[in-house]
Amino acid sequence: MNSFIDDIMRKMTPDEKIGQLNLVAPGGFTNTGPEKTRNVSEKIRAGQVGGMFGFWGVENVKPWQDIAVKETRLGIPMLFGLDVIHGHKTVFPIPLALSSSWDMEMIEKTARLAATECAAEGVNWVFSPMVDICREPRWGRIAESAGEDPHLGSRVAEAMVRGYQAGDLSKPDTVMACVKHFALYGAPDGGRDYNTVDMSRIKMME
Repeated sequence: MNSFIDDIMRKMTPDEKIGQLNLVAPGGFTNTGPEKTRNVSEKIRAGQVGGMFGFWGVENVKPWQDIAVKETRLGIPMLFGLDVIHGHKTVFPIPLALSSSWDMEMIEKTARLAATECAAEGVNWVFSPMVDICREPRWGRIAESAGEDPHLGSRVAEAMVRGYQAGDLSKPDTVMACVKHFALYGAPDGGRDYNTVDMSRIKMME
């Protein structure tokens, strides 16, 4: 695998390498941004896209993947990512509620089932678990978290990553976990999402 990746990297232009970092949202079933990405097919063919957000279902994923694999210079498959917060087809209680159980075996099983369902629908990357230590009760995204206790949050995150990845991402029923969000995201001013967080170093460390 390392030699394969090294060989691909040697062949790629700087623009193609940058393109692999580009995640587009052409307006599928879910969209968290204000705009849809336009001219997606052309961008994929030009090597300007490495992944797509908000699509699932083989009938929806396959046409995009075919362009990436069959109509680009290097044929690199795309990643398909999705917010899978508390299940996919099978829906479980929100993460805040799951964490209240302190049942890590059960939490891992919920992520394992979500991974199996996602993988069957062409999703190979889930934006979960959310590990924000939430200190602002007005912030709606607390629902995605394990609450305000760092110990509990870390145990829940470990269980979910084990469930999603099953220790071997080469297995067909696994998905790549994406631990989110950036540090201190869980204490925004006024509880407003995508907002400023003003925090001293000592408060952060505590």
